[in-house]
Amino acid sequence: MQTTTRRTMLGALGAAAMGTRGQGATPERPNILFIYTDDHSYRTLSCYEEAYPWVKTPNIDKLAREGVRFTAAYNGAWCMPSRATMLTGHFQHAVESMTMEGSYPGSSYDPAKCPFWPKELRKHGYTTAQIGKWHTGTDTGFGRDWDFQIVWNRPKYPETSTHYYYDQPITYQGGKTEILKRYSTDQYTDWAVDFMRGKGREANKPWYLWLCFGAVHAPYTPAERHMKELAGIDLDTPKDIFPPRPGKPDWAQKIEQWKKDANGKPVAGGKSFIEWVRQYHQGVLALDEAVKRLMDTLEETGQRKNTVVVFTSDQGLAFGQHGFRGVKIAAYDANVRSPLIFSQPGRIPQGKVCRTPVTGADIVSTMLKFTGMKEPWEMHGHDLSPLLNNPEAKWDHPAMLVATGQTYGSDTNTIPVGAKVMHANVPWYVMIRDRRYKYIRPLMHDLEELYDLQTDPDELANLVAKPEHKERLKRMRAQLIAELRRTKCGFVDRMPAVREA
Repeated sequence: MQTTTRRTMLGALGAAAMGTRGQGATPERPNILFIYTDDHSYRTLSCYEEAYPWVKTPNIDKLAREGVRFTAAYNGAWCMPSRATMLTGHFQHAVESMTMEGSYPGSSYDPAKCPFWPKELRKHGYTTAQIGKWHTGTDTGFGRDWDFQIVWNRPKYPETSTHYYYDQPITYQGGKTEILKRYSTDQYTDWAVDFMRGKGREANKPWYLWLCFGAVHAPYTPAERHMKELAGIDLDTPKDIFPPRPGKPDWAQKIEQWKKDANGKPVAGGKSFIEWVRQYHQGVLALDEAVKRLMDTLEETGQRKNTVVVFTSDQGLAFGQHGFRGVKIAAYDANVRSPLIFSQPGRIPQGKVCRTPVTGADIVSTMLKFTGMKEPWEMHGHDLSPLLNNPEAKWDHPAMLVATGQTYGSDTNTIPVGAKVMHANVPWYVMIRDRRYKYIRPLMHDLEELYDLQTDPDELANLVAKPEHKERLKRMRAQLIAELRRTKCGFVDRMPAVREA
């Protein structure tokens, strides 16, 4: 008699418990597991070339080998606008009625003016679920956008807004709220596993699960089991951690978040640069373990081939680069560039890398395409299927990022004088890039920036004043204006003049 493995037994039990194998999903109309991490730089994953040599994330690496990894995704400048894009398919300047109010991160929106697409996905026959961090208005949309929801409603409870890992007020299915004492990364994963195994959903429907981890946001608290990991690591100090920063705009010269110790080494908040980087990377280890548990569950329940897995983060995080310490916001790759992986065996090629930069709005359009649902309104993204099928395919859509601080929709039509309204003194800006070059325009009277990311991946040499790049600068300015007009940006004709180099 052939021995039955534990995985085979679990798969059979899972399929029997939930009825139809695959829970109503098919390869052509799949489930979607959307894994969304927080302040999580691409540099912390060993499948990315830019990671430090001691970084090891074997489970996320495995997911990358089983799909297509994008080298550059720009999902937003910080947590809230990035999530707003993922819910609406719009860049920040078109997320209408979203506003900050009360104590940070208090916020609100009008669902009639700012509809979220999971509501339409429910009409399309999907069960929709969201687990983890919520950071887009105090109204989490349970019963309207979500059939299933277990969330830390961060805007509703500002007094616990820093509780990323323990002691979170968790709201269950729009009802009771209880304090979570367990490490959040582990608990969110448990809830997701339960949902994928059938808890809280109909067996005959495909599902969409947006799993929003709090890691690896400040205070970068690792799980206790990882506190001693990565001992003895070493790394070079970023070249422009201290000013001056030749060629950069005036605002960038004022970033001084690190001090020099007696030996000239960078320190901040009582810790050395290496200690901060180590702690940040320790916090990623539980995320890597979570990915293993999630993928094992899909395999064990027979859902892997019928599930698209998307892995990304709201944005990146700079540690030392350009003088920043644990800061996103700025348009540099160190600050805002996210990892991005798509995987579905049999439908998405495996082990491929796409070097075309993409946006968070593109991710939304692509997920909708996978479900077979038409976009419920005019969205800003482009379906990435051509790049998933052939990562070297011609792509005529530059990646744009619009950063307008804590202001959204038509409230951005008038640019504040100076536009110095974002964290760390970073001004409002708009950014656009192609496979090789990035152009940044500040929405204040300051210097533009142009970088060749092939020869200068650290964005140290601003080319804006170089005569040989004059035509490229004009071309990228025009591309940016065209994208702003395409997305009906209200401030496109009101941008302040830039300072000549």
